[in-house]
Amino acid sequence: MHPYQLSEAEQAIASTAASIAQDVGLRHAPEVDTKGRFPQEALTALGAQGFLGLCLPPDLGGQGHGPRAFAAAAEELAQGCASTAMVYVMHVAATQAIATSTLLEGRDHLLREIAAGRHLTTLALSERGSRSHFWAPISQLAAVGDSGFTTSAYKSWVTSAGYADSYVSSAQRPGAASALESTVYLARKGSAGLRIAAAFDGLGLRGNDSSPVVLEDFSLTRGDLISDQGQGSQTILQVILPWFAIGTGAMANGLCRAAVSATSRHLEGGAFEHLGSRLRDLPILRARLAQMSVRTEQARALLGFTLSELLSGSPATPLYVLQSRLASLEAAVDVTDLAMKACGGAAFSRHLGVERLFRDARAGWVMAPTVDQLSDFIGRVLTGLPLFD
Repeated sequence: MHPYQLSEAEQAIASTAASIAQDVGLRHAPEVDTKGRFPQEALTALGAQGFLGLCLPPDLGGQGHGPRAFAAAAEELAQGCASTAMVYVMHVAATQAIATSTLLEGRDHLLREIAAGRHLTTLALSERGSRSHFWAPISQLAAVGDSGFTTSAYKSWVTSAGYADSYVSSAQRPGAASALESTVYLARKGSAGLRIAAAFDGLGLRGNDSSPVVLEDFSLTRGDLISDQGQGSQTILQVILPWFAIGTGAMANGLCRAAVSATSRHLEGGAFEHLGSRLRDLPILRARLAQMSVRTEQARALLGFTLSELLSGSPATPLYVLQSRLASLEAAVDVTDLAMKACGGAAFSRHLGVERLFRDARAGWVMAPTVDQLSDFIGRVLTGLPLFD
């Protein structure tokens, strides 16, 4: 049984995602990584197969699936190309925010465009001034007339910055007393006052185009709002964060699985010809592989349990969402580190793909909420403290 407890229909989704990952994502992954280019081929394939609307209702053209299918798809995609998985996770999390809105004008038309594979969206929450505290925008909305607003912001680390058709963004409401009194809104590509500040050149996830987006005297109307004024933190923490955490946790698990597979193949195929033995004959290398496999399945099992809690509406769900993401991110770092050690000198070359997995896994460590923030959040929940002072 799949650790995410997939139904037959969800298993089919995972199988299709695996095919896209292997036939398209993996084939282009080395070039995507080396050149730092956007994985357009894989995104086109995902759109053609209906994955951009995987979790949207059928009456809007979506496939009507939930978090289990999403997690399974993200995990499979990460095994082929983690940059593709990152773009996909951000898209789905942003789409869910749009889908919950009762204010956004043209919402249903936009969701149909997403489901048809014609619209890629993303999140633009983190700001230079508040750094990884993505829930606390520094930028503010200023009222203009009865129904208009302007805002200026430097949004950092925006995945798909140059390729997304829209951005789910946030700012403090007019007259806000704190950064938590935020409003979530939609900004569209090509709008006046919106520009990409710089190209992305990172250590890992090099194809996810995570570039800063600058808004300068950016104009919007009430029809661009996703959340009610001052209620943006609810959308961010109750909608975006759970979907993002589940997706990035599954993505980290996919990196673990890819590292285990690559290491297994290397140990089976590598030989000491002068001794007539293989690398797998060394107990220390088998032990490292065993540790990698156990750590991977522990993280997958916790995420599977979390998915059950999420779907049951258990009051313990927020804690498990945080714990499962932390466990998966830490597992990815540890498992890929073990893969580098187990594969030795061969891991430092590009032909195994292990060093790419090693670098991609480290992005999760600093991706908001960071590993340090997750640990603090979990400690706060366990000791009865609010997440934010």
